[in-house]
Amino acid sequence: MSASSADTAETPVKHVRLDATDTVVTATRALEVGQDVEGVTTTALIPSGHKIATAHIPEGGEIRKYGQIIGYAYAAIAPGDHVHTHNCAFAATDHAYEFGTDLRPVAPATGDTFMGYLRDNGRVGTRNYIAVVTSVNCSATAARRIAESFGPEELAAYPNVDGVVAFVHGTGCGMAGDGDGFEALQRVMWGYAKHPNHAAVLMVGLGCEMNQIDWLLDAYGLKQGPTFQTMNIQNVAGLRRTIEMGVEKVRAMLPVANEAVRTPCPVSELMVALQCGGSDAWSGITANPALGYACDLLVARGGTGVLAETPEIYGAEHLLTRRAADRATGDRLVGLIEWWKDYTDRNRGSMDNNPSPGNKAGGLTTILEKSLGAAAKGGTTPLVGVYKYAEEVRAKGFTFMDSPGYDPASVTGQIAGGCNLVCFTTGRGSAFGSKPAPTIKVATNSALFAKMTEDMDVNAGTILSGETSVEEKGREIYELFLRVASGEMSKSEAQGLGDYEFVPWQIGAVM
Repeated sequence: MSASSADTAETPVKHVRLDATDTVVTATRALEVGQDVEGVTTTALIPSGHKIATAHIPEGGEIRKYGQIIGYAYAAIAPGDHVHTHNCAFAATDHAYEFGTDLRPVAPATGDTFMGYLRDNGRVGTRNYIAVVTSVNCSATAARRIAESFGPEELAAYPNVDGVVAFVHGTGCGMAGDGDGFEALQRVMWGYAKHPNHAAVLMVGLGCEMNQIDWLLDAYGLKQGPTFQTMNIQNVAGLRRTIEMGVEKVRAMLPVANEAVRTPCPVSELMVALQCGGSDAWSGITANPALGYACDLLVARGGTGVLAETPEIYGAEHLLTRRAADRATGDRLVGLIEWWKDYTDRNRGSMDNNPSPGNKAGGLTTILEKSLGAAAKGGTTPLVGVYKYAEEVRAKGFTFMDSPGYDPASVTGQIAGGCNLVCFTTGRGSAFGSKPAPTIKVATNSALFAKMTEDMDVNAGTILSGETSVEEKGREIYELFLRVASGEMSKSEAQGLGDYEFVPWQIGAVM
């Protein structure tokens, strides 16, 4: 990232250039008509975060940012023109993939620890919840009322328990009993039932649904015991009795859950979901690269970063295949991209349906531009694993999980896969939080951080102002990982977010 040579310490930086081959630069503040930018004169009002052409681009010509193609000119674009949705067209990518040609392993580092909950199976939690998990929408009310029965006064007697949380959803029936959708929901339920941030789990169903609890128990070898119980409304004989019995079961779990205590644990037991939402033009310039550096620090210490949102790496996946540890890993990633192309075609959509209106208002134009910035969250280390939605992540290092770009559904899959911490970058101001894994929020720009100080944990806008480097901000984020993993509340967690953000990805027909 560089600024115009005309800019000085006394003159606020007007724009940034990301690569010498780019045909556009990004305005760091609103520019009027007639402003000089790298020797060209602006021909229109340029909003902050939006792009300015610095060279003539013929009709159909490539528009380049990050040293990559982000779109093609609808008509000839003159130097100084505003480049955005009115003159930058999306076109499907056709990359010649390379595999393993950009492998940059980090030097191993040791010594860092966090205070976590070591479980009997060897996994480590960063929180200590009791979960009430539903198999179907029909048991959602029962689950919520069970969880709501435990208020602050009763829970005060169990200081090591973070709370009783209901994980409810709107599916589980009216679906095929096999295939992608059913298997994804079963993986989500299994992932939450076995999550290291849960000390105990009560699973509640209706009884006649397609998503049978007994099938889950058989498929994953789950056994009932003091800290894992199941029940069905129809078997118990109604909603009221189900709630009463559920409260009794959770009340018996509380003393057992309270026995858990935090102990020093290696950073290798941290698994962080790498997320972004409400992105703007600064996401790929400040917060995402900083999170990528934090991911590199985590990986160097044996930890795991999990990138997701497959539609939001489309157009950047060729950069990730170059980092694939082996050909099979790279092929799995390409296979996901091909699945999504077919998925959008079948549903008469386009991969360019993402970015959202808010993304575009913030300066992003095409999915290619958004993806190139989003992929930066994954840092620079080798890609060592590619996983299905909500599949258990077993590899240590930088990994990828298939998911939609819809934040609640994507994070639900990452948490089900084992993530015990979430880091979420935002430029427009997403009000997201998650349970049982707490969310750390990183603002891409200082204006957002000042406006939503109660919601944002880290201000990456200081990178743009030159006050900090990407590396310094990345280390700040990494150190916050350790503090939050040890029990410090993130700002979204302190506000109680996470009770309504459990959204399993619903794939396939609703019948």
